[in-house]
Amino acid sequence: MRPDAHRPEATYTAVAHLVYRIASNHLPKQRNGWARSVSRRTSPLTTSHTIHVLKTINAPLKFVYDWCTDFREDDNKITGSKTRRIILQKTKQRVVYVSAYRSSGRFRYGVSTVTLRPPNGWHLDHVGEEDDEIGDYRLTRLGSSKTKLGMTFRGKYKIRNAPTKREDAKQTSEMWDKYVAALERDYAHRK
Repeated sequence: MRPDAHRPEATYTAVAHLVYRIASNHLPKQRNGWARSVSRRTSPLTTSHTIHVLKTINAPLKFVYDWCTDFREDDNKITGSKTRRIILQKTKQRVVYVSAYRSSGRFRYGVSTVTLRPPNGWHLDHVGEEDDEIGDYRLTRLGSSKTKLGMTFRGKYKIRNAPTKREDAKQTSEMWDKYVAALERDYAHRK
């Protein structure tokens, strides 16, 4: 038994680096992220759809951009998710992290690369065991203290009983309602 095998943190980190290395080697970087490589993978279980979500946020665009792109390992606490996030790289240009969660009694993993496009956008490429996803986020100033966040997600599920487009849109909207509420609280406390 390895000396750190009893520590879940060490296990998560080791798996995160392994998953990232495997994904990096098998998914060549394309102009629009991993989209072309991801879209070629199909199976009889594959379900794909695109959803659009809009949120109006009571905070200035710069604050919203900075808050939304400040990825942290404990962001799951905002939404109540049990998904574990392990950040592998965080620079001014991109963030790379691994998500670890339990599904059907076992751990599942996914690697996400977020390309930052300041001052008003970012792009997500996610490759996972159960799904692949491409997301585009765009902020629009609606006033000095109001910002619109437009999101488009193109998802491909590789599991049975994948969520429908309607279920996915509802879940994503509800999750972002929680993020928006936390963001607005943070903005109110910083005034």
